[in-house]
Amino acid sequence: MRTGWQSCGLAMGRMLMAGCLSLAAWAAPARVCTARVQGTIGPATAGYLDRALHEAARLNAQCLVIELDTPGGLLDSTREIIQTFLRSAVPTVVYVSPPGAWAGSAGCLITMAADVAAMAPSTSIGAAHPVEIGGGGGQEDATMKQKVENFTASYIEAIAARRHRNTEWARKSVKESASLTAEQALQMNVVDLVANDLPDLLRQLDGRVVDGRTLATAGAALVPLEMTARERAFQILAHPQVMLILMLVVMYGVIGEMTSPGAVLPGVAGVIALFLLLYLASVLPLSLAGLAMVAVAVGLFLIDVFAPTHGVLTFGGIIAFLLGTLMLFDRSEPYLRLSLLWALPATAVTAAFFMFVVGAGLRAQRAPARTGSESLPGRKVTALERIDAGQGRVRLDGETWNAVSAQPIEPGQSAEVVAVSGLTLRVRPASGRKEVAS
Repeated sequence: MRTGWQSCGLAMGRMLMAGCLSLAAWAAPARVCTARVQGTIGPATAGYLDRALHEAARLNAQCLVIELDTPGGLLDSTREIIQTFLRSAVPTVVYVSPPGAWAGSAGCLITMAADVAAMAPSTSIGAAHPVEIGGGGGQEDATMKQKVENFTASYIEAIAARRHRNTEWARKSVKESASLTAEQALQMNVVDLVANDLPDLLRQLDGRVVDGRTLATAGAALVPLEMTARERAFQILAHPQVMLILMLVVMYGVIGEMTSPGAVLPGVAGVIALFLLLYLASVLPLSLAGLAMVAVAVGLFLIDVFAPTHGVLTFGGIIAFLLGTLMLFDRSEPYLRLSLLWALPATAVTAAFFMFVVGAGLRAQRAPARTGSESLPGRKVTALERIDAGQGRVRLDGETWNAVSAQPIEPGQSAEVVAVSGLTLRVRPASGRKEVAS
């Protein structure tokens, strides 16, 4: 009988605990996770949004709101982000904000791929025409660009159809670089909402059905998901300016180590910069023509150091280096452009590096020895006593040396060191003038 009462009590306790947990879950406020994407879309952005969606799913968030402001980015990273959106269990909301923000190029595709697309007033979207980075020109390059354009147009059209948005305008955004303001985008069914700020967006999302799930976002607790230090670092590094600096560090480090063996620091810095540059080259491919032009410039600088040409080759190297840096990246997109404000100082610093640092290092290696017995021939000494075929003494740098001479040298007369044999100097008269020995 006691066992029965105990079992009944345990069952009632479990029921009470389950009821309390259910009541606590019902009473707990809903969560909405937020992420912010600014700047160029790249691998760091794709990794960040993938992690944010997994974190939002773990927290059982109502949705993930992505505040977007980007001029565009890489097509491969954009496709990766869109695929992450399409397989996400958490509804995705892309909110182009703050006022003045732009969802351009890759940002347009990402906005169209979200479950809910929203914009703040005074923002714009569009101009999704793709740009091939690092093209070499010619018919083959034009054909490749046409293929990329056609693929991007069909890709954004398929995305717009999946999200029941304006497919015709989506295609125009690629083919004709069309763009819209927030109000125009809402009227043309390019986006779903125009919200003044984040609280206004959450009020408009409340009660909206996304893939059979009713969102409860009114009064929801916001959970910001920030970029990690690693993601932020790679986001900062993925820029043409940073790649130019890394390329210069590689160049200066390797050549500095070659001209000053044993310095260690230049070589270590150059190797680290080289690995970073190789990683970033997979993000923003470098133009082979630009790299070849920079290599020609380095060759001209080095030749002028070994065989001076009165600055002719150095001037040619400066022109080649400047053109090479401008050719390293595609200049048709603002976010991939390396401006003259970076190219000119880099060229000036590089020219100065080769003319003064490398030149001084090579001249020092070719200069005659300045220490030890090898530096003594040619030095002037003063005879302390008569020197002839026999042995006499001379003073050099405050020290007394044994000396011999084929021609007699009187005490106090200046002599010149001809050779060194052990601890004895072979000298010859330097002049007939007598000096007081000191």
